[in-house]
Amino acid sequence: MARTRTVAGVPADLAIILRDVGTLLLMQAGLMGFTVLVALVFGELYPALGFLTAAGVTALLGGLSRRVFTDAPDPMMKHGMVIAAGGWFATAVFGALAFFLVAWVTPETVMNGYVPAATDTSDWSVVTAGGLATKSSLGYFRNPLHAMFESMSGWTGSGLTMAIHEPSLPHSVQWWRSLIQYVGGVGVIVLTVSILSRPGSGSYALYRSEAREEKIHPSVVSTVRTVWKIFVGYTLLSILALFLVIWLAEGYPVGEAFWHALNHAMTALSTGGFSVTDNSMETYNSPLIESVLLPVMTLGAIAFPIHYAILSDGRWRELVEDLQTRWLFLLLGGGIVVLAAQNLFVGLASAGYGATVPSPLPTLSTAQFDAIRDATFQWVSALSCTGFQSSPIGRWSDGGKLLISGAMTMGGAAGSTVGGIKIIRGYTVSKGIQWQFSRVFLPANAVVNVDIGDRTLGREEMDREFSEAAIVSMLWLILLLATSLVLVNVAGPGFSYADALFEVASAQGNVGLSTGITGPDMPVVAETMFLLNMWVGRLEIIPVLVFFRSALKGLNP
Repeated sequence: MARTRTVAGVPADLAIILRDVGTLLLMQAGLMGFTVLVALVFGELYPALGFLTAAGVTALLGGLSRRVFTDAPDPMMKHGMVIAAGGWFATAVFGALAFFLVAWVTPETVMNGYVPAATDTSDWSVVTAGGLATKSSLGYFRNPLHAMFESMSGWTGSGLTMAIHEPSLPHSVQWWRSLIQYVGGVGVIVLTVSILSRPGSGSYALYRSEAREEKIHPSVVSTVRTVWKIFVGYTLLSILALFLVIWLAEGYPVGEAFWHALNHAMTALSTGGFSVTDNSMETYNSPLIESVLLPVMTLGAIAFPIHYAILSDGRWRELVEDLQTRWLFLLLGGGIVVLAAQNLFVGLASAGYGATVPSPLPTLSTAQFDAIRDATFQWVSALSCTGFQSSPIGRWSDGGKLLISGAMTMGGAAGSTVGGIKIIRGYTVSKGIQWQFSRVFLPANAVVNVDIGDRTLGREEMDREFSEAAIVSMLWLILLLATSLVLVNVAGPGFSYADALFEVASAQGNVGLSTGITGPDMPVVAETMFLLNMWVGRLEIIPVLVFFRSALKGLNP
């Protein structure tokens, strides 16, 4: 019998996983350390202490794991799957530690000081935990489950939140929420690969395990560095555009306008959806701000190789020739029309649209204009999996909610920052069904090729790709339906099945739109279930299944 190779007395398979997860924790400790500086800039001493403590614990455990198992071999694909699933979960756990410690080291009187002056808090709930009585949402994170939920939602780019009044959080916590969505949008493993500069199959195993296939360059390291250059460049432009609108057009003070622009640009481009305002984009009630955010959210839903082709070579035709990008624009346009019609002719009265903004179109009533405007913004927000909310979706008709649920389930292009099943997978399943049907009427020896984008697939290739796309999509939908059935039975009598399906699609699609179910008072069963939905949705199920299988049976066949 062959001996199992060990590293520092631990089986090599486990050593590989622990070393690379430790590296992810070191990366997160660095982000926490930077957030300490943000806290000090704003004079938030207690949050600075909380982040510093969390950074120290995370760095100690991550550094120890990496040092002890530094001689472990490079990961193969089976390791990459487990590292991806385990790494995302560990990152969420230690990210939650930051929320939890900041909440516990900050006294009640200091928390109360974070509530903006002159804010009407008459309808805000008092947070009570461990003798605490405050109206600052920071207090909710004294509950470890709430802290874990916020961290998982942030790192997976989901955007659902326990911080129901975001302006009452300290600036450092607002920044931490935006930062983890920003980094998580491109992928914490992709970021770490770019830092490690470790060439070879090990890097590609981690890269592919995050459900990323297309490489801009032959080297994965070069690919992820290029992705980050594009991402940062778009971010700077988005910050500038939002700042000018919020400052000049909306009249916010310079400092506040920049803070809003910085955070919202980060969470829009990463299609995360966390906000620093009390009701997401509904707070502004500004068609101009929404118009600026629409292209930013769309950019986040387009695959990075397409951005690279346009920016490096000026190949604008890729916007039409690329399969996913073409279908993204078709789905955006068609969905807006259908959802607007739904709101205008079915859900207008029940959704409570009223005369709140003068209509710029004299042929439309104010309510009609608002319905079209909200349909446009919410459809783009849903399909791009961003999760910014500009209207009270909870008051929409069930038809509108179901349409949005469909958009959140599909998502944008693979190779972008979005969640959901992805356009290419939906297209492959559709073509595969057509292909299987056409073969019924042909001789057994007939050669039937299938065109998917610029690729022509033979029988074996199509069988493989159709099977993979169908399996992942089927598992995704089974989990969606099963958890929505659980949710509708625990959410309370005020919510319909359409509400439950919407909320689960938002969590599993890593979107963040809500009908009102998600919040600190939601049932523990639902909150725990959403942790699974968000985790599985970010990794597209297979790595999570491999993780559980490996935990039970090991990594051997």
